Amino acid sequence: MLKYMGILGIQAIYPTKKKLTSIKNQEHKIYEYLLKKYWTKVAKKNTVYVPTPNEVWSGDITYIRINGGFMYLAAVIDWHSKAILAYKISNSMDATLATDVLEEALAKYPKPKIFNSDQGNQYTSYEHTTLLKQHGVQISMNDYETIRDLKEGVKAYIYKYNFKRFHSSLDYRKPMNVYLEYLKNVG
Repeated sequence: MLKYMGILGIQAIYPTKKKLTSIKNQEHKIYEYLLKKYWTKVAKKNTVYVPTPNEVWSGDITYIRINGGFMYLAAVIDWHSKAILAYKISNSMDATLATDVLEEALAKYPKPKIFNSDQGNQYTSYEHTTLLKQHGVQISMNDYETIRDLKEGVKAYIYKYNFKRFHSSLDYRKPMNVYLEYLKNVG
């Protein structure tokens, strides 16, 4: 079979592995998750409620597929307002990316009490944690303790995304409302 594939110029296409953006470095210190005091129940759903701006910020990195590869988007977000305070796009996903975005947010806005992130090596790096400590910001790192915690966290996020978040590409309507309106009008 391989011989004939070669003759015909056919080659197999294999699925690519999902890009990981949160890889732990076993040598870096992991900090305690400090947001448990902000967890509350709203309409029988667990959610995080942060009462004021600059109380909790978080950082996250995602990848964006482009022709020929990937770019990485890092952002700092205020948990009360959900405002993106700073962002940066880079072709490498390293501590510099996470630290540069944090520096930009700290230069523009009052510092938060807590900075929460995952345990990826960009956020546990010496550069990133030192910057937070220099500004007197408490470091919090999110890691799900149980599968149940993970499922509840994802469920709360999906609910918020579908029913609470206004989406600019939908004329600032909520995604599930758009979907249900369509079904109502078709049926």
